[in-house]
Amino acid sequence: MAKQPMLKFVTIERDMPEKRDAETRREDFDEIYAEYADAKAKEQSARCSQCGVPYCQTHCPLHNNIPDWLRLTAEGRLKEAYELSQATNTFPEICGRICPQDRLCEGNCVIEKSGHGTVTIGSVEKYITDTAWDNGWVQPVSPTQEQTQSVGIIGAGPGGLAAAELLRRAGVQVTVYDRYDRGGGLMTYGIPGFKLEKDVVMRRMDQLEQGGVSFVLNCDVDSSIFATIRAEHDAIILATGVYKSRDLDLHGADADGVVKAIDYLTASNRKSFGDDVAAFDGGALNADGKRVVVIGGGDTAMDCVRTAIRQGATSVKCLYRRDRANMPGSQREVANAEEEGVVFEWLSAPDGFETALADAKEGARVTGVKVQKMRLGAPDATGRQAPELIEGSDYVEGADLVIKALGFEPEDLPTLFGEPELTVTRWGTIKAEFTTGKTALPGVYAVGDIVRGASLVVWAIRDGRDCAEAILADLGVSTAIAAE
Repeated sequence: MAKQPMLKFVTIERDMPEKRDAETRREDFDEIYAEYADAKAKEQSARCSQCGVPYCQTHCPLHNNIPDWLRLTAEGRLKEAYELSQATNTFPEICGRICPQDRLCEGNCVIEKSGHGTVTIGSVEKYITDTAWDNGWVQPVSPTQEQTQSVGIIGAGPGGLAAAELLRRAGVQVTVYDRYDRGGGLMTYGIPGFKLEKDVVMRRMDQLEQGGVSFVLNCDVDSSIFATIRAEHDAIILATGVYKSRDLDLHGADADGVVKAIDYLTASNRKSFGDDVAAFDGGALNADGKRVVVIGGGDTAMDCVRTAIRQGATSVKCLYRRDRANMPGSQREVANAEEEGVVFEWLSAPDGFETALADAKEGARVTGVKVQKMRLGAPDATGRQAPELIEGSDYVEGADLVIKALGFEPEDLPTLFGEPELTVTRWGTIKAEFTTGKTALPGVYAVGDIVRGASLVVWAIRDGRDCAEAILADLGVSTAIAAE
């Protein structure tokens, strides 16, 4: 009788891939976790309890068949594990790196709840797909039959790319339009390399292009271009994401040195590609030698503080108006940031900016953030405690660069595209049918953050795949072809 390869969680402890020490990783933008060795991946996969009701799978937005590909990995059947993983996830190596597993699959692992430490699902997922790339198992899409129907996708982020891949599998002609000079959306220009190295995204872009997806880059879609795109395709997917930064209506918020997170992160990521970035080279979007204050408590704020450390900031502080337990960002990311030297000022909110005239020819420059200390009051209707001001607790935090990481809002697409019949919610997101993505405009669909608001890459992938299946049905193309 064969030896049981699973259920090792009682005798084998949870063991993450080795993490580079903080002093070393502060010096570069390389990913901080090493790759599993084959034996370690098998060992950690073998900890899976193969439970009858896999909560890890239930709490994954893509409902990835996690227990089965963990078992296949434990048995050394890596190619089969990869094939099973990519059957439900267009970009498993990306999700393995950037998904907040502590809030999704790993956070709901049955053995974690029983006190044995969760299975390292994300790290195994990353290992499986990186191994697949190394062995040439990841191949461009090759449809068994080309179709005459075409779909235009506006936005080359994860939602649009996931839809493009599934549509191409069915032989549909796909063209993706994007405002940037490279595809990938926030995976390329928003997420820093220490979480997602850019060659990981670029090889997927190459794979999609080799599979027949056409890309029209540097294309800022307005009403005229939208009308042309709509006329040229049988269906349109809006996958623009949300890029409009929330702002602060405070004194001094327009001073030099007070910048938006998206501008700051984009400049840093462009430099990683070797691009010329005048605002970075001139110092406006560069933290080198500066006292940096980041305002916000989400994942974007974590990306900013850790980027500033790597750029050589003299100090980096993060202001968040609630406490650590109530912050929206990943606790794993907070721990990584603290190891690297970031100081978190919990229960702290900005109340304006101190400025000074550095030069008669220039405007005012920020010199500090006026900070108000807060406490958490009674819970609101959702059960979340609202922050309340503590009178007389104000102080000034010195700063040479202030980064606003307050979240993102949707652009006014009905006005931008000249389509007032494209209905939106009270938050400005596109109204779209659940699962299909159908909007009020015939033949126009919407997916990802432009429907959900700022959310996770994995949810955008789910939306893109669901929408692609709906479009195939509406165009009369068999979905069985796409599954091949």
